[in-house]
Amino acid sequence: MPTGVALRDVREQLFAAAERVLLRDGPGALTSRAVTTEAGVAKGVLHKHFADFDAFLAELVHERAAQIGRLETALRDSAGTGSVAGHLADALIDVFGPVGLSIVGLITFRDGLRARLRRTWPTGIPVLTEAAAAIASYLAAERDRGRLAPDADVDTLALTLVGTGHLLFSGRDGTPPETEAVRGYVTSVLGGALREA
Repeated sequence: MPTGVALRDVREQLFAAAERVLLRDGPGALTSRAVTTEAGVAKGVLHKHFADFDAFLAELVHERAAQIGRLETALRDSAGTGSVAGHLADALIDVFGPVGLSIVGLITFRDGLRARLRRTWPTGIPVLTEAAAAIASYLAAERDRGRLAPDADVDTLALTLVGTGHLLFSGRDGTPPETEAVRGYVTSVLGGALREA
């Protein structure tokens, strides 16, 4: 590894390598050796920048959760435009893409990672919890614009959409559901709360 490489570049390189290993080989194959080999760096590079492998994985999860934060901003910016069901279907497709599903699987697979994450996420499953918050925020913005019923319980709708999305996308061997199918489920979950023309 050349000297003078910025920590951020090393982190991104290692995170990208970890995601590739996770997608290709599953959570059981994700080791520090597998990550550094995939990244093309010496094993010591990972341990130079992270206290241990679970600390590295916790940071990987934090990075993925930060991406959900950007999704929340995009969703809120789209409020009042287009189709509510369409925006939500796109969000679920983004959240439950191959990397998102793999990260959730990793969290459930590794006890040490879950224990470390509990320090900052005392409840829920990271990524899923952030997705529910992002969707609830978006639904509240749409309710404020009159596109959802004034009494719509946005928190319950968001949790239901995330749970539905997780079940809908899981275990599909790399073949995601069709966008229209996802939109149909979203529309069903929203039910009578949906007021858009």
